[in-house]
Amino acid sequence: MTEAHVQDATQRRTHRADLPARHFRTLVAEGPFRIQTRGAEVGQVNGLAVSHAGSLTYGFPTRITATISPGTAGAINIEREADLSGAIHTQGFYILGGLLRFLLRSSHPLAFSASMAFEQSYGGIDGDSASGAEMCCLLSALTDVLLRQCLAMTGAIDQVGHVQPVGDVTEKIEGFFDTCQALGLTGTQGLIIPRANRRDLMLRPDVVTACEAERFYVYAVETIHQALEILTGRPAGHRDPQGQYPEHTLLRMAMDRAHDYWRMASASPADRSGLVGV
Repeated sequence: MTEAHVQDATQRRTHRADLPARHFRTLVAEGPFRIQTRGAEVGQVNGLAVSHAGSLTYGFPTRITATISPGTAGAINIEREADLSGAIHTQGFYILGGLLRFLLRSSHPLAFSASMAFEQSYGGIDGDSASGAEMCCLLSALTDVLLRQCLAMTGAIDQVGHVQPVGDVTEKIEGFFDTCQALGLTGTQGLIIPRANRRDLMLRPDVVTACEAERFYVYAVETIHQALEILTGRPAGHRDPQGQYPEHTLLRMAMDRAHDYWRMASASPADRSGLVGV
């Protein structure tokens, strides 16, 4: 028995069980299921999920969106409100709120109303592996900074910004690669994963070949700052001894916008008209 026999057996096993994955890629390629792998958008990011078909686990991208405005509702998890969020996903969303307060520490309350959703998802959602992507999506919506749609992200976060390992990373990478291939590889597409998951990777030969040819990329990160910089192409920023972020960094923009929202939310109705567009 040689390596070729093992690869052939693996490919045949996958082909027997991957009808749902092939159907998903057909829906993406033909348009009913909307996934972007090109361009850039505000408040939109490609998360990653997994599903099971018999003995096969396969990954697929899912579009996460966020909208935000001045208000007092805080961050709203639409899946939780619709009773579609599992306990671990809800826990991850609360951790996201804690990280947002850690990154945007200010002398005033955070005054915003934001909603986040997994678009075109009609079943239950669980797990915290999308919490890093959700954090980047929310900050994009807050700052109006574009996120690269040629990338997807998986990784859980803690309340101080570390990106933590998640399960099924190999399947998620292969699932996003297959989606990009169905829509056309551009040479810029790739995936952001937790650095701690590097040793777990056992990718298919075609994915390895595409990475070696620089037609597909896998970025391993340790912090949400690194993920933000890859997704936006901007410096995320780190606090100085006075607790301030440098000018023109993403987190400085987020701090300034949060301050504007607080002013708008706390202004009297008579004063609010003068703050429009701040």
